[in-house]
Amino acid sequence: MINCTFENGNKNSLRHVVVDMLVIKENQILLVKRAPHLTNGNKYALIGGFMERNETSKQAALREIMEETGYKAEIINLFRIIDHPDRRAEDRQNISFVYLVKPLEKIGKSDNEVKELRWFDLNELPPPEEFAFDHLENIQLYLQYQKTPFGLPILDKKL
Repeated sequence: MINCTFENGNKNSLRHVVVDMLVIKENQILLVKRAPHLTNGNKYALIGGFMERNETSKQAALREIMEETGYKAEIINLFRIIDHPDRRAEDRQNISFVYLVKPLEKIGKSDNEVKELRWFDLNELPPPEEFAFDHLENIQLYLQYQKTPFGLPILDKKL
């Protein structure tokens, strides 16, 4: 939580803003295994992180993808906003902007927050207990939306 004092002197705790990305290529998703020193360390997660001052959520998303994966990327659209204060395995009540993203070109390396970077077939994901936070639920929701009449695309080289 962020402790804040307002203009009128009142104090309150505010919530953090994070970005999480569904990085999809063909029928695969790019996941990171979080470094052991992080919350939910050694678990798979969507690429993501905290939004910094003076950046938009889209700018934060592209920065986090570059930092954690070394990929340049293109944001396809906003997938969802999660603002529930009781998210599973969250210690800060983060509000998350979840983006659907297409990877472009790998030009760098992962930072020290990433133990492993791996592409998974969307039909062969790690077991639920190996996921950090509520990130598996985002992937499952994406898969559900693909099956609807107005489904989301599986991103491939044709886009």
